[in-house]
Amino acid sequence: MADRLKGKATIVTGAGKGIGRGIAQVFAAEGAKVLVADIDQRAAQETAEDLGRSGAEAVAVRVDVSKAADAEAMARAAIERFGRIDVLCQNAGIYPEVRIAEMTEADWDHVHAINLKGTFLTVKACLPQMVQQGYGRIVITSSITGPRVGNPGLAHYAATKAGVNGFIRTAAIEFAKQGITINAVEPGNIMTPGMEGQLGADYIRAQEQSIPMGKLGEPEDVAYAMLFLASDEAKYITGQTIVVDGGQILPESRFAVG
Repeated sequence: MADRLKGKATIVTGAGKGIGRGIAQVFAAEGAKVLVADIDQRAAQETAEDLGRSGAEAVAVRVDVSKAADAEAMARAAIERFGRIDVLCQNAGIYPEVRIAEMTEADWDHVHAINLKGTFLTVKACLPQMVQQGYGRIVITSSITGPRVGNPGLAHYAATKAGVNGFIRTAAIEFAKQGITINAVEPGNIMTPGMEGQLGADYIRAQEQSIPMGKLGEPEDVAYAMLFLASDEAKYITGQTIVVDGGQILPESRFAVG
C-alpha cells in the first residue's frame, strides 16, 4: 500500500541519522510532509535535502528536545510550514554506556533529560494543535531495553525507556476522546552509525548470536512499524507498543538460538 500518509504533516525528531532518518525516509515515501528535527542542524539539513531530491516536501529545524522552548519552537515551525501537525514521531534519544558503579548523577540526568523529559516536552508541545484539529498520531521510539530486558551499562537508558512506556499509557487515556492515539515501538538492536561507532564490531557479533533471525535490524524495520501506528489502519490502537527485534527477547537462553 502506498500513500498511507499522503499530505500528513509530520514531525520526526532525531531524524538527522540512524533510526530517525529511516523513519523520515519511509514516511516521505508514503506521502508525508516532514519536519526533520535534530540537535545536529547539518545532519537535519542533509536528511531534508535528501527527501527533497526524492520529491517530498521537507524542512529541517534544529531542536534540543530536553528544552521546552526548543520543543515549542519546533511545533510552531511545523504549523507555520504545514498548517497543522498530524503525526509526531518522538525518536530523539541517546544511549551512552556506563556501569552503575561509575555512573554519575550528571550521567543519569543527561540521559533522562533527553530520552524521558524530551518525550514529555515534544508531546506536550504538539498536543494543543492536535487537540484543536481533533486528530493526531503520536509514535515514540522506546526500546526492549528497560521494558523487556536489561543490559549492563545501560541502567539509565533502560529506566528512561520503561518510563516512556508508562508515559504513553496514561497519555493515551487522557487524549483518547480528542482523536489522538499515542503508541510506541520497542526496537531491539538496530544497525545505525551510533551502534557501530559506539559499541563496536564485537558487540554487534555477540548480539547477532542472540537474535533468532541472526542479524541486527535496519532503521526501516522500525520505520515500517511506526508507519502502521501513524496510519489510519491503526486508528483503534492506542497506549500500545510493538516489539521490533528479530525475535531477540524470545529465547529462554542463548542455547535456544539455532
